[in-house]
Amino acid sequence: MARSVRPAAEVNEEIRALWSRSGGVLLPADQERYQRLLIEWAAAVRSDVLEAA
Repeated sequence: MARSVRPAAEVNEEIRALWSRSGGVLLPADQERYQRLLIEWAAAVRSDVLEAA
């Protein structure tokens, strides 16, 4: 079963909140979370582009 993709704006907001909480310096655990969020954001953007096509 395919996993639903959150909207890019929602993932972006979570990325912004992570950076805001970190004060601009990500600890290793935060870096891992950031990388997962970037992957999720990219998937959401691709999904938006495919839907628009």
